[in-house]
Amino acid sequence: MDELLKILEDLKPDVDFKSETTLIDNAILDSFDIVQLITTLKETFDIEISPADIVPENFNSAQAMWAMIERLQ
Repeated sequence: MDELLKILEDLKPDVDFKSETTLIDNAILDSFDIVQLITTLKETFDIEISPADIVPENFNSAQAMWAMIERLQ
């Protein structure tokens, strides 16, 4: 989880990813951010993120992203 938080903080330093739960719903992360994030997550965690995984529920919070990463590993 710490590695994920570092990736997110590097992407958007001004966001509190530990408590934010509406990253997609409130447009904190835009489509370009998501593309960058998916590429980084795939490389860092050696996972394959399919189009079916690219839904707001998996990217609205760091906790949701971590759950997706654990599921895909």
